[in-house]
Amino acid sequence: MNATAPATSAVTAARAVAAEICADLRKGEFLDQTFERRIAPLDARDRRWTRELVYGMLRNRGRIDSILADRVRGGLARLDPDVIDLLRLGVYQLTNMGSVPAYAAIAQTVELAKRRHGLGASKLVNAVLRRTDREREDLANAALPQDAVEALAIKYSHPRWLVARWVERWGEQDTERLLTLNNAEAPIILRPYGIVREQLEAMLEEAGVHVAEAPYVHDSIAISGGITLTELGAFKKGLFFVQDPAATLVSEYAAIPDGAQIADLCAAPGGKAIELSRTASSVFAGDKSVGRLQRLLANERRLETTNIYPFVADARHPAIRPVDAVLIDVPCTGTGTFRRHPDARWRLKVSDLAVMSALQKTILRAASRVVKPGGLLVYSTCSLEPEENDEQVDAFLDGNSSWVLEAPPEGSVSPDLIDAGRLRVLPHRHGTDGAFAARLRRVS
Repeated sequence: MNATAPATSAVTAARAVAAEICADLRKGEFLDQTFERRIAPLDARDRRWTRELVYGMLRNRGRIDSILADRVRGGLARLDPDVIDLLRLGVYQLTNMGSVPAYAAIAQTVELAKRRHGLGASKLVNAVLRRTDREREDLANAALPQDAVEALAIKYSHPRWLVARWVERWGEQDTERLLTLNNAEAPIILRPYGIVREQLEAMLEEAGVHVAEAPYVHDSIAISGGITLTELGAFKKGLFFVQDPAATLVSEYAAIPDGAQIADLCAAPGGKAIELSRTASSVFAGDKSVGRLQRLLANERRLETTNIYPFVADARHPAIRPVDAVLIDVPCTGTGTFRRHPDARWRLKVSDLAVMSALQKTILRAASRVVKPGGLLVYSTCSLEPEENDEQVDAFLDGNSSWVLEAPPEGSVSPDLIDAGRLRVLPHRHGTDGAFAARLRRVS
């Protein structure tokens, strides 16, 4: 439909919410947090539409910016960041959301710009989006740069410096697989709790939920079909929690003996603490603020767990006595979870690798002091980067002769996930989020 068709000037609630989410992201909020808060007043259909728009725009932001850079006189840098985000939302509707008529995408974005920034901004937005609409066929046939890294970065909308790292490590083909997966919608994976998989499956199917196998974790369930989880009877009864197989695999790889006393020192959002609580005598689940522990506390109430003890403490200064086993799922760049957090790729800077590595080193050293002699320390991240994974573990072992790397017992996890005794889960090879873990044993 061409851009001259009539349109209402009233901005839909979903588009207004999308603009507010983008503003929150610029202030440093995380996407999943602002999204859940902002969509609360919307009905189920508008929530799905808003998710498609915001998550889709972020997954395609690099390509959209290359389109805008050629159509904004003087370049994007001269524009207000909020206007840039409105343009991005408009271009995504024009180029990726076939259900949205062009006139609606343009008129609504123009009205948003007018409300938020005045007439001048709305005229600029109108001109840029109309030109983009006229030139859509040219955009579809536009040639990519000759440079392979640059071409991948634009085609799949990832920062060039990150793509260059991955191409150097895995080659172009594997990197393209990873980028493709990062831009796909992440499946929802459920972990049964207090119920066996078959029973939960039956309950879900009865509620009209489509269920499927989850990779590498036989008792998890993948679901699809635009479901609102909180409305399911099984959710209200506390019969499952949500966790990607990569996170579940860390707990399985840890293979902590039944009845152990465990500390999870970087516990938020809490899935691993819940997983470990199945067989532990007690799990002391700490994180640095009450706010970060909220999801764990909510799940703990809903699942009616009895052996998890949340506490507030900085993992650099663990406020506990030595225990049988310690898990530190340390803060990291999160490069293994980009399909779930498309905002993260744009927040990340090269310098973050050094910042995160220094923090991880401090936490690893501190955590080692609260493991009993003969006990286990499990170091894990959801990063794909060597500086945060193998290099951390190797440096710790080199400097601490009373610790050794210990492979998990046979059968804990699939052998193709173990690399030199360490857990290495790669999205492009294993079809899950990324994860790394190492079991470190304190010897006499």
